[in-house]
Amino acid sequence: MVKIMKKTVLLAGLLFALPLLAQNPPANPPPPDTPQAQKPPSLEAPQMAAPEPEKEQPKKPAAPPAKTAAKPVLTGEGKVVEEIVARVNNEIITTSELQKARSAAAEDAQQECNGRCTPEQLQVAVEDRQKFALRDLIDQSLLAQRGKDMSINVEGEVVKQLDQIRIQNKLSGPDDLEKAVTKEGLNWDDFKSNIRNKFLTQEVIRREVGSHINIGREDSMKYYEEHKKEFVKPEQVALRAIEISTEGKTEAELPELKKKAEGLLQRIKDGEDFATIAKRFSEGSTAQQGGYLGMYKRGELSKQLEDQVFGMKKNQLTDVIETKQGFLVLQVLERYEEGEQPFEKVENEIMDHLYTERMEPALREYLKTLREQSYVVVKPGYQDMAGGGNSEIEEVSATPEASKEKKGHKKYLLFGKKTSG
Repeated sequence: MVKIMKKTVLLAGLLFALPLLAQNPPANPPPPDTPQAQKPPSLEAPQMAAPEPEKEQPKKPAAPPAKTAAKPVLTGEGKVVEEIVARVNNEIITTSELQKARSAAAEDAQQECNGRCTPEQLQVAVEDRQKFALRDLIDQSLLAQRGKDMSINVEGEVVKQLDQIRIQNKLSGPDDLEKAVTKEGLNWDDFKSNIRNKFLTQEVIRREVGSHINIGREDSMKYYEEHKKEFVKPEQVALRAIEISTEGKTEAELPELKKKAEGLLQRIKDGEDFATIAKRFSEGSTAQQGGYLGMYKRGELSKQLEDQVFGMKKNQLTDVIETKQGFLVLQVLERYEEGEQPFEKVENEIMDHLYTERMEPALREYLKTLREQSYVVVKPGYQDMAGGGNSEIEEVSATPEASKEKKGHKKYLLFGKKTSG
């Protein structure tokens, strides 16, 4: 099954995807210890114990219905095409897109709870995320449109991302990926467009917002002095990995795959950047994060790996390790001794925290400006949680962009009058 990239609609997702993009941190800074850290089963060598089965997730609650029914868009023959929930300049957001966003919000809430929430707590978490779903869809549309207006080209990143998805799903070529995506019931052009919009929105945020956020060493030091208790940690290591998969390969193919892993290891030893190599060649699920796996305390790894990595220093590399899933190269990105951590060990973690803390209000203010400069209208009965008033949306063609010659106030008339609010 293709590991489909779901449409990014949560503002938080955009924020955490951009830690310190506008900064100039020291080389190879340790990423913050976040819940997003990956701990894939590929770390298991053949003689290691199998991982415990995942806890059964609570049943996903159904997304709440819209407060009021809205009229569908009709063709000339009276056939229902799609209901328009909102218009953002010359683009539309439909009920099906909103429903997908709400479903994604529910999945995110479930993953965050990870079996630790009561059904009532999970329901509250789902509703809290879902109420912002429309707002986040509008924000994403505004950011993607802004990226196009700025003539930002992200096609290189899109090609790399598609190739990475292809590799992770062990598909031989682009045509096979397209067939697999289509088999999952997705439109291929929409699939690529979602990836493109993700990179567009991230680049817009980096240029227009992140570049104006500066975190000085004095800021970090002040935070450290005021929150020293937060930096008392157990002994742990931050790891990243390059994985070469052997799943589905024959015994005769293994030597060549091991040779490939050894070649990548040698390139890093010769001075090439680990994260860059991981993004280009790793076949693991963390490739796009430069191979970053996360933070591990003693007892969280197999004895074989624990004895090895906890005896290593910062930036040291393992030899090629053979596992059930393939060949693995690990790097100790950072090493923390037990107790209160010195400032130098946690400086980048503090910078990430301060950057995110300042980014959120700055991004909301920027999005407010984009809204003021745009035509954003929400159908009555739907709430986008951004403070704007609702306006009646005329029933017009579901593809109004087909008449792009209609610009200025004429295009705006399609929305009806915008109310203040």
